[in-house]
Amino acid sequence: MNLEDWFQKGMTAQEYVDSMDKFQKDLIYIYEHFNISTEDYPFFEKLQKKDIRAVVLTEDWCGDAMLNVPIFLRLAEAGHIETHFLRRDENLELMDHYLTNGKSRSIPIIIFIDRDGEEICSWGPRAPELQTFLDDSIGSLPEKETKDYQEKQKQMLTFITKAYRDHQNFWHYVYKDMIRTLA
Repeated sequence: MNLEDWFQKGMTAQEYVDSMDKFQKDLIYIYEHFNISTEDYPFFEKLQKKDIRAVVLTEDWCGDAMLNVPIFLRLAEAGHIETHFLRRDENLELMDHYLTNGKSRSIPIIIFIDRDGEEICSWGPRAPELQTFLDDSIGSLPEKETKDYQEKQKQMLTFITKAYRDHQNFWHYVYKDMIRTLA
């Protein structure tokens, strides 16, 4: 399948959000509390003229998606980017073309396409500052063989999810990195 076919296969943002179970409330919270800066309006006016669309590979259980998708939705609204969503686990054929570091099926992945369905660029799974935060958090875990590893890992994931939801500076890292990708 080409990217146009993947786009057509996808669901709308509303359909995706309505189908969510795990992080719907947190995604909506971020969406409702994040706003595009008025100083970026000229950028979005130029973006609107490019007639870009996007395919988003995501899953409801993903904390990175919980953070990145609502920021992207605000950006897509401002740039008039028609967007369709695909669940990663149901679309591995496409996902495997966008592996992180050539091996990980990390999400979300946002694939920007033109009106002919040709790829312009892609973004994901996270802004560099968040990758550093994640690496530091993972680095603080005990060795996997340690008896409390599972418990500590669960605590770390809860901490990361809360930080993603509550730290607006994280939101701005994502926003700025997405803009850099589209510029």
